[in-house]
Amino acid sequence: MVLSLSPTIWGNHRLDWGRWTHVMGIINVTPDSFSGDGLLENTDRRSRDEVIHDAVTLALQWVNEGPVIVDVGGESTRPGASTLSLEQELGRVIPVIRALSSALPAEIIISIDTYKAQVARQALDAGASLVNDIWALRADPLMAALVSERRVPIILMANMRGYQKHEIVSDVTRFLAGSIDLALSTGIPWDHLIVDPGIGFGTTPVENLTLLRRLGELRALGRPILLGTSRK
Repeated sequence: MVLSLSPTIWGNHRLDWGRWTHVMGIINVTPDSFSGDGLLENTDRRSRDEVIHDAVTLALQWVNEGPVIVDVGGESTRPGASTLSLEQELGRVIPVIRALSSALPAEIIISIDTYKAQVARQALDAGASLVNDIWALRADPLMAALVSERRVPIILMANMRGYQKHEIVSDVTRFLAGSIDLALSTGIPWDHLIVDPGIGFGTTPVENLTLLRRLGELRALGRPILLGTSRK
């Protein structure tokens, strides 16, 4: 049975589900990205202007290739990566988001990849219009209220780091269902929720393949699915 999903509409943006796959381009403003493509990779001498220029150039290239969402993150989430202070993360992502907001066509959606409510708030003020939370509202107790207040969609990612696992598809489904309940209880609209199975976040290669093979089972959650396989 094909599940029909209502479009996600907010501000000047609209995402229709089921007609085609939407592509998200990732801008890692980091020196230690898992995929090795961070804008701060292999150098400690790049100026802020150089980083911003490269981010805008990359995003404009993507606009011609199909992505409708540009996701900006300042803190690497690979295993063993250092946790950034609030000031460090803001210093990396906010100038880039401001520049992208000015340079990109209005229909392009800018997403902020963060689990910190204060980073999300300032990113939304700078021009982002979508929140991508790798802890699905569970890391910062202020995130759900912020997303509800600002009336923007949120990507809820299953993160199995530190969780006792039994059967990976059931575990991920249960995790995401709990975050959906949390989102709804704080006033985030149903059609503003997107789920992500969290490939590689506390999962083994075998579990990743299982999630990919049985991805259709997550449709039981009733929300569109984001799949971020990177180069894992």
